Amino acid sequence: MFRQVSRDRLERAFRSAHAALIAERHTDGHWNGELSTSALSTATAVSALSVVQQNSDPSNVYTDLVAAGLAWLAKHQNEDGGWGDTTESISNISTTMVGRAAMHVAGAAGQYAACMRRAEGFLQSRCGKTVVEQAEAIRARYGKDRTFAVPILMTCALGGVVPWNEVLPLPFELACFPQAWFRFLRLPVVSYALPALIALGQAIFHHRPPRNPLTRLVRKLALRRSLRVLESIQPTSGGFLEAVPLTSFVTLSLASIRLHEHAVARKGVQFLLNSVRPDGSWAIDSNLATWVTTLSINALAAADELKNLKLRAELYDWLAGQQYMEPHPYTGAQPGGFGWTPLPGSVPDADDTAGAILALGHLEQSDGFRLSPGQASWQGQRSACNWLLSLQNRDGGVPTFCRGWGTLPFDRSGTDLTAHGLRALKFSADGRDGTEHVYKKAVARGLAYLASQQRSNGSWLPLWFGNQHARHDDNPAYGTARVLAAYRDLDKMNAEPARRGVAWLLAAQNADGGWGGDAGIVSSIEETALAVDVLLDSGPEAAAAANNGLAWLVQQVEARRLNQPTPIGFYFAKLWYFEKLYPVIFTVAALGRALRKLSPHQDAAFCANQQR
Repeated sequence: MFRQVSRDRLERAFRSAHAALIAERHTDGHWNGELSTSALSTATAVSALSVVQQNSDPSNVYTDLVAAGLAWLAKHQNEDGGWGDTTESISNISTTMVGRAAMHVAGAAGQYAACMRRAEGFLQSRCGKTVVEQAEAIRARYGKDRTFAVPILMTCALGGVVPWNEVLPLPFELACFPQAWFRFLRLPVVSYALPALIALGQAIFHHRPPRNPLTRLVRKLALRRSLRVLESIQPTSGGFLEAVPLTSFVTLSLASIRLHEHAVARKGVQFLLNSVRPDGSWAIDSNLATWVTTLSINALAAADELKNLKLRAELYDWLAGQQYMEPHPYTGAQPGGFGWTPLPGSVPDADDTAGAILALGHLEQSDGFRLSPGQASWQGQRSACNWLLSLQNRDGGVPTFCRGWGTLPFDRSGTDLTAHGLRALKFSADGRDGTEHVYKKAVARGLAYLASQQRSNGSWLPLWFGNQHARHDDNPAYGTARVLAAYRDLDKMNAEPARRGVAWLLAAQNADGGWGGDAGIVSSIEETALAVDVLLDSGPEAAAAANNGLAWLVQQVEARRLNQPTPIGFYFAKLWYFEKLYPVIFTVAALGRALRKLSPHQDAAFCANQQR
């Protein structure tokens, strides 16, 4: 069925979404966004503060915070007895295990006996009748990656609900080696989890010393030196990666071995105190300000609305100022990259660097853009592009943080990251003298990687986004749309992989005109907007699907549902989140691009109400 939507309705819906996006700007001109509150973050923060309190003054300020966090957890327990990562998430074993453990660690299991019974019922019905079976279910969920399985089980062990022999050791002594060696040492945690390797490794060594005397000696000798490494990579905010779970696990580990007065633990506690929300909960991270700002700029560019944006020069300066100009102490990354937030716990990564290259370029090229007196043009474009080039793996794909890490899931090359990087490289390489061949070679390798990662049905899977209702938590709608955006920007929509990707998107459209994370999954604003955005440039065979998707989006805007984000984001270790601005940003891009493509003489055909 070809759905009717008039140009006037489309225009009104776009203006409504555009106004919602502009209303979210910070007074400094950028966007902060708002991450979803997290049951997992709240549980880990409560556990950390509880153990710190137990080893210090029992009358200190943590008492009220712990009580508020526990009350929030009890209030937001799902009907099935489990907890999900966000208030819109279905229950999962990881968050439920940590939520149950937090109440035990805090000594509040009796107070929340009803919650405990329901949580136990959920775990026994889904994960195993015994604690040993439940521990094995946690390990099975994460495979050989210990980044999150070990912290969960250690928290449970500290709460007395899992025996210590179920907590696998972590070789924290490896942190004493030079940073450049890490990718060759086959660490059992991902590249960004070095703080967990050190702190949790030391806690497990203390609570469960190894039987091998040589291993005991080596780890005993590595205690002080690895702690110095941990201290050297902690940001001034105290929050490792600005992430509440990671910082909580580090703080909890140190406090459990009487190191609650150590500088790392004290700064970790301060980070938790600074990041708690008024309702007693914590989010997964402080914010994604740089990321949502680049997404917003690029969406407005797609809609040709940058020319009307106020404070462009100030926004340009703010974004350019987020570029890292020194080697990063956490990952050893060379200068040139961008992170997801201006806060000190951020780390340069591929997705944010690509987004910043595109956003700064779009601002420079927007109509009427003028630098203020004394304001310099961005000099870091070449270094940002070179930073992306240096990240490209041997397989032609682009990873998140570090080249050459590929043994664990979130260290490997990603299709969404690679596609975004190719778009940035193509955009920045246009018009360059003498260096086009370097970019063309990188783009060719990237396209070969994308072709190799296309699934037999024509879709692509992203690394950092998923859908909780889809099989294996995958989100081929997001991944396919993001990869097709690269083919579009590279003028390769007629390439065979692109045609197959478009065919998959067309087949995955729901009867209501929208898209979910996969075929047959309930439609969301985010996934529908991303699909429409690329189908608008996918040829006449995609026109009907794009128009039906536009009609569905317009209906959502008219029903005032832009403020209902979907948990499609993966944070570290597959922790779900939703971001308040995602539906708004993606809708602005899709509706704005549609209006640009819709000339007045096309309006009649677009609005025709045909039945097929």
